[in-house]
Amino acid sequence: MQLYNTLSAKERAELLEQAGEDRLTLSFYQYAKIGNPELFRNHLFIAWDEMDVLGRIYVAHEGINAQLSVPAGNFEKFKNFLDGIYFLKDVRLNIAIEHDLKSFLKLKVKVRHKIVADGLNDDTFDVTNKGIHVDAEKFNELIEDPETVLVDMRNHYESEIGHFKGAITPDVDTFRDSLDLIEEDLKDHKEDKKLVMYCTGGIRCEKASAYYKHKGFKNVFQLEGGIIEYARQVENKGLENKFVGKNFVFDHRRGERISEDIIAQCHQCGQACDTHVNCANEACHLLFIQCEQCADKMENCCSADCVEVIHLPYEEQKKLRSGLHNSNKIFKKGRSEKLKYKR
Repeated sequence: MQLYNTLSAKERAELLEQAGEDRLTLSFYQYAKIGNPELFRNHLFIAWDEMDVLGRIYVAHEGINAQLSVPAGNFEKFKNFLDGIYFLKDVRLNIAIEHDLKSFLKLKVKVRHKIVADGLNDDTFDVTNKGIHVDAEKFNELIEDPETVLVDMRNHYESEIGHFKGAITPDVDTFRDSLDLIEEDLKDHKEDKKLVMYCTGGIRCEKASAYYKHKGFKNVFQLEGGIIEYARQVENKGLENKFVGKNFVFDHRRGERISEDIIAQCHQCGQACDTHVNCANEACHLLFIQCEQCADKMENCCSADCVEVIHLPYEEQKKLRSGLHNSNKIFKKGRSEKLKYKR
């Protein structure tokens, strides 16, 4: 029984181009008690592989977190499959504004300890006592209120290219880093201010809102469906768009434009730019912002050192990568000292 990908990313990309079939990029999450995550993982992989679904999915005892690319022609079949799972029936699907044939090139369903790495001990507070969910219209009203504190629950490299006007954007590398930092910064306003949070698709706010209520915040709100659903409602309902720039997304697109504003800069030359790339040196793979001119000049690398590496014979490059681990020491996400104009 096949429970793994048989095609490489390159081979899959070529097949997708040849097929030319429209695909939908979407995401969803659901907190639920899953007794046997491994068995559930296998069930999902077999069904979705047959539907030609691609993406990155995390399954844990606490639920599921999924980012996917689904053939448009198989969407109804995919939706019916979800509805056949009791805790996923009518689950909200965050469908992207912009679609790309190659947003995902493999199907990866992984069993994890948690569906979001939050570093929290869920036994110490009531994770179901969440904040009030609000739609785009109510969200716009709330953030105009002078008694509201608006907080971006994402990481620095996400908010750097786009965020809501007036939002606090913590300079953090991970979600877990932001939780205590935000509590400390807002400790004097637990009762007199409205704490309004947002993230990409809503999942980080689900846990964070319950955590902050446990920590004594009295008025906690969260944007239903995150930035993805907000952009959709703004477009469909003709609402004022209060988000500026791009929404960072965790697929090959790396971002979808919400407004025409470019609020970031190329990390190498400083000109206005909000295009994230990964360094072409596989031993580096640094995520950073690079304009077209610098991409051409630097051969898609983050530094002169990496340019030298990519011109080495392939076997020598493999030796340089030997023993390296894909951790935050490699994926520094714009923190490298080699980047002159990093945030």
